[in-house]
Amino acid sequence: MTTIPRRHVLLGSTGVLVLAACGTDDEADTSAGQTSAASGGTLVISAIPDQDPEKLNRLYPALATLLAEATGLKVTYQPVTDYPAVVRAFEIGDIGLSWMGGLTGVQARSRVPKAQATAQRDIDADFHSLFIANTSAGLEPFTDTAGLSSLAGHSFTFGSETSTSGRLMPQYFMQGAGLETTTLKGEPGFSGSHDATIEAVAWGSFETGAVNEQVWKKTKEAGKVDLSKVVVLFRTPGYADYHWLARPDLDEKLGAGTTDKITAALLALDASKPKDAEVLDLFGAKSFVATENSNYDQIEAVATELGLLT
Repeated sequence: MTTIPRRHVLLGSTGVLVLAACGTDDEADTSAGQTSAASGGTLVISAIPDQDPEKLNRLYPALATLLAEATGLKVTYQPVTDYPAVVRAFEIGDIGLSWMGGLTGVQARSRVPKAQATAQRDIDADFHSLFIANTSAGLEPFTDTAGLSSLAGHSFTFGSETSTSGRLMPQYFMQGAGLETTTLKGEPGFSGSHDATIEAVAWGSFETGAVNEQVWKKTKEAGKVDLSKVVVLFRTPGYADYHWLARPDLDEKLGAGTTDKITAALLALDASKPKDAEVLDLFGAKSFVATENSNYDQIEAVATELGLLT
């Protein structure tokens, strides 16, 4: 199997799950707000590490500040090492609110009964993955899922092993086209993030790959990666994806109405306000909208079918 440069490889689901800087107030550079940090007094938020850590470390502390201002809570951002780590941290209660992909959200809810999907971006109800290829693969764009069969015999990388847009739904569409991973050139790779997938295909480490459409657009806009040798082969049908997931004990720990207050603060983010606009732009969205658990029934069904609901 072709490998991705070491700096782009994150731990997979079989790796050691290590929380980054877990649980002390010494990580004050990512916290905001005035409420006492005594047990139960801090809202700890986290997120799947689906993009460049530098971007995530700008986004979530800024959001923590906005949530603190809106709710009066002390809000701390807790980074994690990989997708399974955020699910585990949510399960054991180290974090109370997390930005999840469709699959990680379903996995977390299977471990934490009554956890609630509360808000998603305006783009998440109809989300898409892209299949991309290095021009050296000699593949041409196609307009139907059946065209995915042309990836047979080519090297291919997913993103994280538990990414909805970088693994779950791409594999679902591949299987629908009769393309099994065993027909690829070697074992499929797992780059760890969407940025890493784009770079791996651009550099020719893999001939083809699947990536989150929103991250692809942001990468093109940023112009930091040479995409002259990358072609978009196919845009998948839409599906529900990212969302905020709240633990069911938030109100018990932080006061009655806390979950509603946090959700209202997310939904109130306004692109006409500079601070809000900065956060929304980093999310690649114009607003957040309300969502609920049932919107991810398709993701749960696909995850079950593919044996990924663990």
